[in-house]
Amino acid sequence: MSDLILIIDDEANLRRTLAQILRERGYAVLEASNGVEAIELLRHSIPDLIFSDWKMPEMGGEQILRYLRDAPHLAMIPVIVITAFGSSDSAIEAVRLGAYDFVTKPFDLDEISLTAERALAHSSLNRDVAELRSKAGHNGNPPAGRLIGTSGPMLEVFKMIGKVAETDSTVLICGESGTGKELVAEAIHKYSQRKAKRFIVVNCAALPDHLLESELFGHERGAFTDAITRKIGRFELAEGGTIFLDEIGELSPSLQAKLLRVLQERTFERVGGTETIAGDFRVLAATNRDLEATVAEKLFREDLFYRLNVVRISVPPLRERRSDIVTLAEHFLRRYSEENNIPTVGFSDDSILMLQAYSFPGNVRELENMVERAVVMARGRVVMPNHFPTRVETGQSGSSREVQVDLFSLPFHKSVAELEKHLIKNALRDAAGNKTEAANRLQINRRLLYKKMVDYEIKD
Repeated sequence: MSDLILIIDDEANLRRTLAQILRERGYAVLEASNGVEAIELLRHSIPDLIFSDWKMPEMGGEQILRYLRDAPHLAMIPVIVITAFGSSDSAIEAVRLGAYDFVTKPFDLDEISLTAERALAHSSLNRDVAELRSKAGHNGNPPAGRLIGTSGPMLEVFKMIGKVAETDSTVLICGESGTGKELVAEAIHKYSQRKAKRFIVVNCAALPDHLLESELFGHERGAFTDAITRKIGRFELAEGGTIFLDEIGELSPSLQAKLLRVLQERTFERVGGTETIAGDFRVLAATNRDLEATVAEKLFREDLFYRLNVVRISVPPLRERRSDIVTLAEHFLRRYSEENNIPTVGFSDDSILMLQAYSFPGNVRELENMVERAVVMARGRVVMPNHFPTRVETGQSGSSREVQVDLFSLPFHKSVAELEKHLIKNALRDAAGNKTEAANRLQINRRLLYKKMVDYEIKD
């Protein structure tokens, strides 16, 4: 018997196209234009897989996922959320509510088919496990922002946040400076069962050892000069909540040993004190360093590294998520226009091209600072290239200066073509010639990549 797939989407053309593709691949398909229609269908049929839009009239994807999660006979059905609204909140919430995967429109139909195959295989495995548990007598229950981006790498980050948020596992967040590691930590706390308690942030590189130890663990009166009163440390303040240790790779050996004990035993003493304090807190840590290399150099404890590296989330640099640059820039434009009481206008076409070609060594933080400066310089006018720092106009971050000059000496459409050619060549180079990987990096489908390679005479 063919697997049955339910498609829920208020866009009739998209729904019918997807249904046709799936039927051609041998699947039986049901269609619903919104969640209300879908629930009516679910009263009579139990599909093997559901594709669901996130934003729909009457009942959207979030309500459907909650409905499925609360219905024991439907909770194991894998759901692939499809949407044009690729915000971090919707992505994280979808995965947290049990969605199998999350994809944004427009999508590659071949890739959608492969995702469906994986989801159906996953569903089949879950049914086999449930059957084995039933036979063995086990009654296990089924599994139940500020971050901006719709690129593939960021959607993977959102999915990871959704998976780990409701656990108490320690998470190590890795990435270059300025990529938004603290925002990832905030999102994990926001979607956790500890969200009603405090989210405490400690920058481990900001204080010398003796002050950082007191900051983390607190101290008793008289513990050292100027300790005139008892101080409650950050671990105590995080009771019931989450403590985020930023720049964890900068800890001294002595503090590494003390942190290891905290992670192992969840106990500590205040500086100068003898009372052992037990705590209930979740630890998140972040670093821009290669901790494995630091361990190999004997500068970071191996046992502490493994305690921290229970779950790892790698936040991509902005140059690896170029499709997010314009979305982020427009977000910062609105934000700083409102903060400075300046009318929001927008970016000129050549400003957008310039941003897309720049490599952003400072990542999202650099983009934010650039846009804030541009808002102030433009004063309610369209943001032009000259409103950005000179290094962006000349591509001094490492982008090809020759490409930059060519772009601004050509008519608009030719500039766009040259930029596309430049980005495709870079993506193919970074992907070692793998076209599928290059298409993923560019956030375009493979057919379009092949067409562009032919158009621009780019050889393999």
